[in-house]
Parts: sequence; structure tokens; C-alpha cells
Amino acid sequence: MLTPPLGAAAIAGLVPHQGSMCLLDRALSWDAAEILCATDRHRDPANPLRRDGMLPAVCGLEFAFQAMALHGALNAGGAQRPGFVSSLREVALEAERLDDIPGELRIAATALMAEAGGFIYRFAITAGDRRLLHGQAAVILPREDAPA
Repeated sequence: MLTPPLGAAAIAGLVPHQGSMCLLDRALSWDAAEILCATDRHRDPANPLRRDGMLPAVCGLEFAFQAMALHGALNAGGAQRPGFVSSLREVALEAERLDDIPGELRIAATALMAEAGGFIYRFAITAGDRRLLHGQAAVILPREDAPA
């Protein structure tokens, strides 16, 4: 059984995102219902989500999706298989960009529903006392025996 904190290498072994697309530095805490992660990768000039010299705040959704995938993997006791975002609700961007945010980002995700076929989470990304974005996402996980 894994215990917090988890570093980037352990996270990469549990989420479908690899290489520079694995955006989480650490999983700070988790339980059956929620996870809290941290990262500094929003300021990395080589972040693969950067466009035109900046990282738009909407890219924070990918940080949240990865926290959700990691939480699912930790609860399942093994790597999370790739899924597809099926809906976003009540997403609010409270910043224009992330690359100019000093310090680390904290990514919190709370499971509202999780089962073999998918999950629904509420999420929030903060830096210090500032909330940067939040909302709700649903992800569908294809059956393991489904053709690719």
C-alpha cells in the first residue's frame, strides 16, 4: 500500500500520462473520497500545454484530470487506464493564465461517484489563498476488453 507523499516517478507509474505530460509533482494526501496534489510544472517553459509563450488557465483542467486519474488508481490499487472526459460542469476560471502564478499549485479533487465505467469529481486549483479554477468533471473509462 502506498503512503503519502508520492513523488513524480510514483505518480507516472499510476496515471496514463507519461513524460512531460505527467503534470503532477506530488500527491500530498488522499483517502477514499479525495486527493490533494501539488505541482510547480505550471511555470515550466517546456510545459507541453504552453501556447504562444504562456499557459492559459483552462489548461488547469488537465492538472485536475490527472489528479482524478491518480486518485482512481490509488483507490483501485493499480494504474488507471485512459479515459475520456464526457462532461464539464460549473467550470469557473478565476485567472487568465497559470505560468505567471508564483509558488506551487494545489490540486484538490473530491469523488462524487466512482465505478468501473467512470467517475465524477469536483475539483479546485489554488495557489496560496487564491482560487484559480474549479468545477466538476465526468470521465468515462472504456471497458478493458473494448477495441482501441
